[in-house]
Amino acid sequence: MSTAPLTIRMHERDNVAIVANDGGLPAGTTLPSGVVLRDRVPQGHKVALADIGVEAAVVRYGVAIGHALKAIPAGSWVHERLLKMPDARGLDGLPIATVKPEPQPPLQGYTFEGYRNADGSVGTRNILAITQTVQCVAGVTEFAVQRIKAELLPHFPHVDDVVALAHGYGCGVAIDATDAVVPIRTLRNISLNPNFGNEVMVVSLGCEKLQPERLLPPGSYAIERNANEALDVICLQDDGHVGFMSMVDSMLRQAEVHLERLNARRRETVPASELVVGVQCGGSDAFSGVTANPAVGFCTDLLVRAGASVMFSEVTEVRDGIDQLTARATTPEVAAAMIRQMAWYDAYLTRGGVDRSANTTPGNKQGGLSNIVEKAMGSIVKSGSSPIANVLAPGEKLRAKGLTYAATPASDFICGTLQLAAGMNLHVFTTGRGTPYGLAAVPVIKVATRSELARRWHDLMDINAGSIADGTATIEEVGWELFRFMLDVASGRKKTWAEHWKLHNALVLFNPAPVT
Repeated sequence: MSTAPLTIRMHERDNVAIVANDGGLPAGTTLPSGVVLRDRVPQGHKVALADIGVEAAVVRYGVAIGHALKAIPAGSWVHERLLKMPDARGLDGLPIATVKPEPQPPLQGYTFEGYRNADGSVGTRNILAITQTVQCVAGVTEFAVQRIKAELLPHFPHVDDVVALAHGYGCGVAIDATDAVVPIRTLRNISLNPNFGNEVMVVSLGCEKLQPERLLPPGSYAIERNANEALDVICLQDDGHVGFMSMVDSMLRQAEVHLERLNARRRETVPASELVVGVQCGGSDAFSGVTANPAVGFCTDLLVRAGASVMFSEVTEVRDGIDQLTARATTPEVAAAMIRQMAWYDAYLTRGGVDRSANTTPGNKQGGLSNIVEKAMGSIVKSGSSPIANVLAPGEKLRAKGLTYAATPASDFICGTLQLAAGMNLHVFTTGRGTPYGLAAVPVIKVATRSELARRWHDLMDINAGSIADGTATIEEVGWELFRFMLDVASGRKKTWAEHWKLHNALVLFNPAPVT
């Protein structure tokens, strides 16, 4: 990056800009606009471009991200301690389906090599997943999985992996509470993810509240070879199990049956419309809304034009831009569904005695994000400019093409888990501070917001969007780079760094119901 002072202003109405130089800029630096820095301003942090009076709006992305607690002279470092966060936008009187963009031409001729499933879905990987009804069986299942990988998997070269779907749910919970439907359907739909090839294998303890037939009732999964085939369940408390190793041996015997069927599958050419992509950001900084997220947003529009399914999520990280989202809804019904999800989450936070200000982390603030309003403006751009055609409640399965708002908490792990349940077969994750986040069930493509991060974490970041801030690439160029990389990863021609290192986080089920 050039040593000349470089700042980025997002909108003509903005009275602040962020410093783009590596290491920031020292006090006394003269910006191209003629403003002289009164303070040292770290990289990614805001500088006042004009005098800002007390209680006046501090504007970034063309919106007020806060109000000055005291007068802020031009050239000052503008950080969270100088700002009062504005109240959240009310959910009444929002613009409803008012944005009607010109239809974009279909993006035709793009394909990838995927695994076609009996239920019509397509996987990007060929994985044996072992579902668990309760946390109690996790240790035994993990022991068995390690033996399966060591003793069986080498004999099935067309199977990519074996994963245990471990979680903390299943017992000690109010299983009949109204909101218990959320974790139950989440786990059910994860078990049916396209990357698992319609092979369903379940490990149960026996005495848990979440019994196998409640988790996966008849008719909830499709088996083309025999519609009447019973659910494959290994119950550890069955009388036939004498000792630990007999439990493990049972799992190996059943796993071999599923591995045989998965190994017979082959990739076939399918249209890009079979991609189901979840986009998310984590460890965000002030560059997230400048480089990586806009590039992902451009790629989102490409995917929609190709007929694919794309989900964006994270309620608290879009809540302050709800007016932007409802305006982009294709119908009043879609807008109303988004408002319901926001209202539910507002009430959820109120019950917990917290508000949306709790979202921003110390790392977000070190990266230049003063509060959740600023963070939300940068987060929303991952969704691109396409109309929002669908809304999913937490744990539901996606059954539509186009752009979907999938309501989830902002936690990386819960959001990823819920997008996995929705049927995601490829994940895109942007980061500015850096995180080794990964999922065992789907490839996770990491997009760095800054070139310094991409250089330092060269074997963890897949795409460097920092080139946009450097001036060596455009948003469109990085968006196309990501799109082509996604097709290669989906086809198995390339692996992400997270796959290379076998990095993955545990699944975290969102459970708004009481624990007993």
